[in-house]
Amino acid sequence: MILGALPPVARRLHTLADALVVDVTTHPDGRAVLTVRGELVHGCTDTLAKTLAQLPPQVRRIDLRMAEVRFMDTAGLEFLDALHEHGRRHLVPVTATGWTGQPLRILELAGLDTTDPLNPSAGAPADGPADGPPHGPVAGPPDGPDPHLPGPAPAVCSAVAVERAERLTQLQQEVEQLRRAIVSRPVIDQARGILMAAHVCTAQQAWDILRVASQRSNTKLRTVAAAVTEGARPGGTPPPEEIRTALRTAVALITSGTTAPPAP
Repeated sequence: MILGALPPVARRLHTLADALVVDVTTHPDGRAVLTVRGELVHGCTDTLAKTLAQLPPQVRRIDLRMAEVRFMDTAGLEFLDALHEHGRRHLVPVTATGWTGQPLRILELAGLDTTDPLNPSAGAPADGPADGPPHGPVAGPPDGPDPHLPGPAPAVCSAVAVERAERLTQLQQEVEQLRRAIVSRPVIDQARGILMAAHVCTAQQAWDILRVASQRSNTKLRTVAAAVTEGARPGGTPPPEEIRTALRTAVALITSGTTAPPAP
């Protein structure tokens, strides 16, 4: 059984990523193995929900194989939350193992167990019953404080929560930078190609021209690249005067081999 859904965000970013695909194999012992392929981006949780809803009722364990997941953003954390919630609701053990590459790095930044984020091996114990300690009553001196009264644990949990929030913020910033880079790359590559053809220069020189023009015109590099690309189209709008001037200066500096002076 294969279920897939092309993430809208992947289409918007003009990536070449395939749809998220989940292959399901069930075993006579009640185990379901889900092999996940593609990217954990916007829409991945919906694909997961459809997959889980179609599992046979006799499934007693779910093992996810994540080695073929190439990319993950904060939607991947929602994916893991949905898995955890499914296991809790249905009283079914769930694992997610085999993480590699960029998704593994995301788990590290989020402070999650990189072997199996759903079942931490070296951290706190799994959630216990809501009405008592996870491992039974805590022994204490006969005349000491009631062991069921709040102790220092909330402060520790609070510190862990703060650290987790900081790591998640760092993760979100890194993912946003990656999104911007993915969006910008096609137009920058096009502009480099145009400059290479127009000025018979190398790819590195074309990049340097864009960089110097960006600095001298105090304009974002992507904006300079978009202006070059638009101006090269039939009937396209020429770049603004300040960008044209910066480009002329940059071309003269870079193609002549002169070290570019600081922008005025």
